[in-house]
Amino acid sequence: MSLDDRIAPDTEDEEKTVTETATAVHAPQRASGSARWLALGVIALAQLMVVLDATIVTISLPFAQRDLDISDGNRQWMLTAYTLIFGGLLLLGGRLADYLGRRRIFIVGLIGFASASALAGLAQTGAELFAGRALQGAFAALLAPAALSLLSVTFTEPGERATAFGVFAGISAGGAALGLIAGGALTEYASWRWCLLVNTPIALIALLGALAWVAKDVPAPRSGGYDVPGAVTVTLGLISIVYGFSRAADDGWLAGSTLALLVAGLALLVAFVAIERRSANPLLPLHIPGEINRGGAFLAALLIPIAMFAMFLFLSFYFQITLGYSALKAGFAFLPFPAGIAISAGVTSALLPKLGPRPLMLAGAVLGVVGLVLLAQLSFGDSFLAGVLPAQVLIALGMGPLFVGMQTVALHQVEEEDSGVASALLNAAQQVGGAVGTALLTTISVQVAKTFAHDNPGIDNLAARAAIHSYDVAFYVGAGFFLAAVPIIALMIRDRPENLIEGSEDGARLPVAV
Repeated sequence: MSLDDRIAPDTEDEEKTVTETATAVHAPQRASGSARWLALGVIALAQLMVVLDATIVTISLPFAQRDLDISDGNRQWMLTAYTLIFGGLLLLGGRLADYLGRRRIFIVGLIGFASASALAGLAQTGAELFAGRALQGAFAALLAPAALSLLSVTFTEPGERATAFGVFAGISAGGAALGLIAGGALTEYASWRWCLLVNTPIALIALLGALAWVAKDVPAPRSGGYDVPGAVTVTLGLISIVYGFSRAADDGWLAGSTLALLVAGLALLVAFVAIERRSANPLLPLHIPGEINRGGAFLAALLIPIAMFAMFLFLSFYFQITLGYSALKAGFAFLPFPAGIAISAGVTSALLPKLGPRPLMLAGAVLGVVGLVLLAQLSFGDSFLAGVLPAQVLIALGMGPLFVGMQTVALHQVEEEDSGVASALLNAAQQVGGAVGTALLTTISVQVAKTFAHDNPGIDNLAARAAIHSYDVAFYVGAGFFLAAVPIIALMIRDRPENLIEGSEDGARLPVAV
């Protein structure tokens, strides 16, 4: 069926709404059932690669630091160079997907990600590694919003939609933990470099699949430019804030350099909002986060990863340094996370149409709080089974409802022409939260460890005890961020279950993810 046939008036359905017609214009050409599910596999593979790459280098970080002579103060940039550039450019990536075509940007992102991964994996200096990781983040900022918005317009039947987005949400929530497992295996049996190089063949396989099965879509009409001032201010603002947090570890929170970076970052973010209010073609139309349900989802998506990313980093150090695990064993020690997330995401997808997102997300946040508080009870001499596993299970069971719910509500009542930027904002919130959390909680843990060592100079196993104490404090702080998400979810996530499937009160189709 041609595009013209698909959008022409149907004589048997004279009451087709303007909204449905506009949706058809920008949607991909209708593919057969088997092709849609093959496309889901391609999109899911790309999303897994993007999410997985935020953590796959965590376990290999000590090996890369040694080989490339990276200082302790700079080693975190192997993680944050990716997540920060990813988060900072996601909004621009979402707009490019809307205006140039989701499939086209998806393909460009795959090619660029494959190339950047090769550059990072072959790096000979720390600067080359950080540059490669930043380029990975830039192309991931094209891939992620294009993938989610492609899914949003490819699967329109409620049953198919529930399955497709259940798969996508499970990958988004569990990919970070799977990255730790994959990173451990690759570091153990190959090299830390293969934690980066492995993306190149995977991206090329996904590229072939995209060319074969992902249907072409018609870009949204555009007038004006791409709001480059907005993209520059939001990216520089986020970099300034994260770098300010990292500098606090060495210079202190009240040092002039720390305060200057934090103030400059906040000023740039305020300037970004001002630019968006006045721009004729804004990078982020403020009505997207302005709707109360979506606003609640975006705030939750910012807060939850602050604890999650840092938790993965500290547990990786705990497993390898304190417990003496090999890279492979440390990776498999994270297995309860993806397993628990997969189970809870599946259960959530089944319950969501009946209960709605709010009670499920609240349950997930509470489980996260309890799990992190339990994890904060770690002490010297504890075993994995007694000290870590119960907390892992609780946190993993909470992640499924949170991520499925956030992805469902984030596209609440979003018009098709804005689906790319709305998808990007969700991903941006998560990546920025991860970058901020890594920098903030690392700084806190470093300072706590120094204080503990200073106050307890004669204690046995001082280094190990100081490290565990610093992790415990970081876990408590992380639990506080989970707790902060509870009132946001309770007060801002208000939509009824039937609206998530059937549409809004005015009858518009909702490109929501279930």
